[in-house]
Amino acid sequence: MKKTIGFIDEFLDNWHANNYPQFIRDSALGKDFQVTLAWELRAPATGLNIDQWCAKQKIAKARSIEQVVAECDCLLVLAPRNAAVHEQLADLPLRSGKPVYIDKPFAPSLAAGRRMFEKAGAYKTPMFSSSALRFGSALQKALAGPLADKSVDFVSVRGSGEFVEYAIHQLEMLVMTLGLGACRVMHVGNATTRLLLVDYPDGRRGTIQVGPGLPFQLAASWVKPGGGGLCLDTMDDFFPRFIDAMLVFYNTRQPQAPPNQTLEIAALLEAGVQALARPGEWVNVPKA
Repeated sequence: MKKTIGFIDEFLDNWHANNYPQFIRDSALGKDFQVTLAWELRAPATGLNIDQWCAKQKIAKARSIEQVVAECDCLLVLAPRNAAVHEQLADLPLRSGKPVYIDKPFAPSLAAGRRMFEKAGAYKTPMFSSSALRFGSALQKALAGPLADKSVDFVSVRGSGEFVEYAIHQLEMLVMTLGLGACRVMHVGNATTRLLLVDYPDGRRGTIQVGPGLPFQLAASWVKPGGGGLCLDTMDDFFPRFIDAMLVFYNTRQPQAPPNQTLEIAALLEAGVQALARPGEWVNVPKA
């Protein structure tokens, strides 16, 4: 029998909710899962309402979050454009003991992220959140190959979109390669391109560039052992690999991203948003 997945969203007519059902069906693990219920907090200002969305997707409309939590085996909290509602939408799911995936960006602040992890822990609820970029084969192969056992001391990552919504992708790649412990950030870009310096107390440093039309790319360099660097120019398979990872999580109840990295990324996003309003000034990163 297929495991059932329930969607919980701010409003369902968004790119993730519109595409995840087919992505799940297309996954190598998709034969074991089915999206059966969906619920939204509010109707979107434009686009499909929940009745129209459910009719188009052939997914049943839930009466409430309570129904989704009660009837589905696996829970997916979406709202990919508004992390500020994740804590509200995830409250009942995180009390359920059922595996909960929370869409990116996980939390608007370190404090909110901690509260969600603490609630999940208190109710023994498996929880996981990540940028899809974490699972791209180019990055995974680099971490297992050229970057393995290297003391990476500089990373530059880039991509497109609005900072608040999309910087999660660059931050995820930076933390995966450069590590934990960032202490401060500074915005040195402009109104068109956001460019964030990320500083570590031991001399590690990174840059995050978010601007229109930029592809996802990563460059890293290291001093020990020896010296060297690499550049990842193409990242094009991360979404199907991410969906596979999410379904593995639903099967195993084992999070597919380290919680300490997830919290560090939330802290960096919080500090980065503050830095955008104070260009040229260092902003301290909350301690994860």
